[in-house]
Order: sequence, then C-alpha cells, then structure tokens
Amino acid sequence: MATTTKTPTLVKGARASRTTIALKLGMAISGILFLGFVLAHMYGNLKAFAGHDAFNEYAEHLREIGEPMLPHEGLLWILRVGLIGALVVHVYCAVVLWRRAARARGTKYVTKKQTGATRASLMMRWGGVTILLFLVWHLLNFTIGKVNVQGGATNDPYNLLVDSFEVWWLTLIYIVAMLALGAHLHHGIWSAAQTLGWTGTAAKRQRAKTVGFITALIVTVGFSLVPLGVLVGIIK
Repeated sequence: MATTTKTPTLVKGARASRTTIALKLGMAISGILFLGFVLAHMYGNLKAFAGHDAFNEYAEHLREIGEPMLPHEGLLWILRVGLIGALVVHVYCAVVLWRRAARARGTKYVTKKQTGATRASLMMRWGGVTILLFLVWHLLNFTIGKVNVQGGATNDPYNLLVDSFEVWWLTLIYIVAMLALGAHLHHGIWSAAQTLGWTGTAAKRQRAKTVGFITALIVTVGFSLVPLGVLVGIIK
C-alpha cells in the first residue's frame, strides 16, 4: 500500500509574519484613535485663551454630554476606558514587535551597523516611554489626583491649569513631553500609513511624510501654546 507524505500547508515563518502584520495593524489603529483624542484635547486646551468662564464651561460640558441617558461624566468615562484599552493594545504591540526586532538583529555589532533603523527605533521606543510617563503624571495632575503644586484649590479647572503652568519646571516638562509626542507622531503616522497600505507610490509616500510632519507640528505647537501663554502672563 502506497504511503503519502504530508506537505506543510504553511510556508515556513508564515504564521510569524501574519502575527507581525496583526501587531502592526493593532498599533496603527490604536494610534489613529489616540490621534483623534489628541486633536480634540488640544482644541479643548486652547479654550484657555478665551478666559476663565469659557474654559470651565467647556470642561463642564464634557462632563454633561449624554445626560440624562447617561450619568454625569458617563460618556467621558466610556471614552477614558476606550482610550485605556487602546493604550494597552498600543503598548503591548510595541513591546512584542520591539522584542522580535531585537532578536532578529542579533549581536550588538550588527545593531550598531544599522544606524538609520536603530535611530528611528530608539526615538520611537524612548519617546513612547517618555509620553507614557508624562501621561501618568498628567492624569494625576489634572484628572485623577488633581495635584496643585502651589497648594491652591483643585476644583476649578482653569485655576488649576494656571497654577500648574506658572511653575516653570512643570511647563518645561510639558514642553519636552510635547516635543516627544510630536516626534512620535511624525514617525508613527508614516508607519501607520505604510502598514495600512497607503504608501504604494512615491507620491503617496511623500504625502504620508508631509501629513505626518504637519500633524506633528500642529500638535506640538498647539499644546505648547497654553503653558507658554501662562508662563509669560497672557493666560492668567
């Protein structure tokens, strides 16, 4: 009786390739969700230039959206949970992809030779860590803990913002974090566009790079205007 040999149904390494693609898609989609949040948050921050009442009315409006179908701050908490989920996905995918890349590179000598890729990888990795640490502090400062480093009240969003950014080192930390965010977005938007298949031609690649640069510039400058406005006395 003749015997048949089974041929593999998968090309060697295909499973790993598919999971890598899935991880990159996870990073791209979660990154797009964060970008939407970042742009909306920047718009809200710029309300500070309209004065105390306009900023606080906007902050209160965010807490009232969805009432009475949802409880007070109900929609806000739904958004927060969604963003935390996106953050977990983004960080998990980044860590797994970084570990795979580190194993693929092999020796330190080879890593040193890949200077261009290594610089971009290091910028994204440590920029991401910087943003994550800043996010924890930012939530403690303005949302969860509401820490007023000047010892003032914390129940008035506008006054808490002014009290915080009147302290020069807090403003410096914020600006550094926004520069890290801008650099992360600059490379991240290009990477997401590539993952989603939007860079198939030279024109599309150039467009993705331009969009990444302009978006990063808008976000960095837009977020930096408020703390700098407080520090120089325009917002007070």
